[in-house]
Amino acid sequence: MNPTHSRLTTLLCLTAMTVVAGLIPASGARAQTPSSTVYTVELIVFRNVSGQGGAEDWSVKPVARRPDQPDSPVTGRFVASVPASQFQMNDVANRLRNSSNYQPIAHFAWQQTASSWGSGAGFTVAKVAGNVPGLSGIIFLEAGTYLHLGMTLNYQSSNPPAGLGASPGQVFMMSESRRIKRYERNYFDHPAFGVIALVTPANQGTGGR
Repeated sequence: MNPTHSRLTTLLCLTAMTVVAGLIPASGARAQTPSSTVYTVELIVFRNVSGQGGAEDWSVKPVARRPDQPDSPVTGRFVASVPASQFQMNDVANRLRNSSNYQPIAHFAWQQTASSWGSGAGFTVAKVAGNVPGLSGIIFLEAGTYLHLGMTLNYQSSNPPAGLGASPGQVFMMSESRRIKRYERNYFDHPAFGVIALVTPANQGTGGR
């Protein structure tokens, strides 16, 4: 074989291997980092006034399933609060108000970019909703391969329904994180209270895309 041809073949093989290696994620690589897309997050938090969920051990702290390590150290950016005139779930809130089993605690919305998947980086209830009596915690929107919405919320009820078997002033805890789809209403369940959430990309006028 011609030595020059042999060296050329070897060089081409090494070049191809280098290109291919650049296309394959390194071992342990995680999902893509979040984009700069701005999302509108709207939540309705409501309480169960019937106590149909039944009594439980309310001292147990729930823990949301999450990755051991985040995709990357990206923290979402708070953009703006959304006024009530732009809420998209007023019909849901009205149905809850007219229900005999559930009553809204809070209805609020804001705009943000997403944090990295698994980071748990979010905003407090006080930041996105203001002062809501009895309600506290953190809400986080995360983006990786998929979009996830999670929350760790505490709700203190001065007079919980008898069916829950809880004492006055009991603090109920919810900790959930799940994959969501944009434009779809998502339900986060708890015997004492619940959350209905809607996440949509903000329009071009607010910096979304």
